[in-house]
Amino acid sequence: MASCVAKYSVELKASAYKELERLPAKLVERIFPKLEALGEEPRPAGCKKLKGGQREWRIRIGDYRVVYVVDDAKLRVSVTRIRHRSEVYEA
Repeated sequence: MASCVAKYSVELKASAYKELERLPAKLVERIFPKLEALGEEPRPAGCKKLKGGQREWRIRIGDYRVVYVVDDAKLRVSVTRIRHRSEVYEA
């Protein structure tokens, strides 16, 4: 029996892309596979839904957090922020 797994597209908003560019290469090497994995499983083990956010989720990568929105209807994951844990939740 074949399983049908919906594949999500992962897009980085311009702000998240700029934040990613500012990070050290070693850290980007750790973050990138996690971003790609969101295409297979947009709500992986350990992810959390943010309180007060509209469909916002976050995953942890060391001291950094990736905040994203999942659109199940369009099979899209939109990454909005990639920041250090001390500043990721600031408005």
